[in-house]
Amino acid sequence: MVLSSLLVAFSLAGGLFPVRSQTGGVPPQHPTSTPYTGSTDIFEYPDRARKLQIDRVMNILQLGPGKTVADLGAGGGWFSMLAARRVAPNGMVFAEDINPTFVSGITQRAMREGLRNVKPVLGTPTDPRLPDHSVDAVLMLKVYHEIADTAALLGNLKPALKPGARVGIIDRNGNGADHGLKQSVVEAEMHAAGYREIEHYTFTKADGQDYFLVFVVN
Repeated sequence: MVLSSLLVAFSLAGGLFPVRSQTGGVPPQHPTSTPYTGSTDIFEYPDRARKLQIDRVMNILQLGPGKTVADLGAGGGWFSMLAARRVAPNGMVFAEDINPTFVSGITQRAMREGLRNVKPVLGTPTDPRLPDHSVDAVLMLKVYHEIADTAALLGNLKPALKPGARVGIIDRNGNGADHGLKQSVVEAEMHAAGYREIEHYTFTKADGQDYFLVFVVN
């Protein structure tokens, strides 16, 4: 998803100019994409789940009944709703975004769809504001390339992760400003933030540009 999530950071962080990380490091020097703030209906096309093989993604993230998952940069809640059904009846989805309009929309959508296990969360560009030791898995679906200060965000995500929690990133290769980011850059930043890559896949979409990476905390 090219969502606004996490990601007014582009403007808050001064566009392409580096700023000091809240965790004491220097954020990445690569450009970031302008956050999407339009209608999220464009991400709701009927065969999106098939093209992204989202059921396989959820299997790899080990989502099942009773699990808790965080959808970072949830946008309109497309993945959040699918995950909520997968982890029901006792599991929960934290649908996090930094755009208040999107968070409000997720709240209304969950009510319409009768999904009481979706908890919308208004995060910040550097902090998802998730409860400590709360999540079994995280997915960042087409949002990583919009995060200006990855060091701060990834550092603030760690306390929310249960032991062995899986952090999945789906994105496409690009230069950062074109709604994509090279896989090698993501891997280097995750490693620097204290995460270890345990699996990687290329099955999400058939254009050969997407990648799906899975990490755990070292």
